[in-house]
Amino acid sequence: MFSSKSGRIDTAPQPYPKEFRDDVIRSALGRDKDTTIAQTAKDFGIHEGTIAKWLRQADIDAGNKPARPRTNPPNCGSCDVALACLDRRF
Repeated sequence: MFSSKSGRIDTAPQPYPKEFRDDVIRSALGRDKDTTIAQTAKDFGIHEGTIAKWLRQADIDAGNKPARPRTNPPNCGSCDVALACLDRRF
């Protein structure tokens, strides 16, 4: 749960039901060439980024795209420089 500035306790948003996600994905994949993802999102009342994320996951689940690892990327030199700069400032 999250606490808002008003002092009331807010709950985390619930994920969309699987049946709804499946329906949105099916609709987005079967849309005609003139219908955009943005229009599909508007039709379903969700953000277009949500559909894009669901479509990426559908590609991974179908084996059409490799899954990206969810590990942290290795540190790079520019990251180390930025962190050192921040350390000096604070």
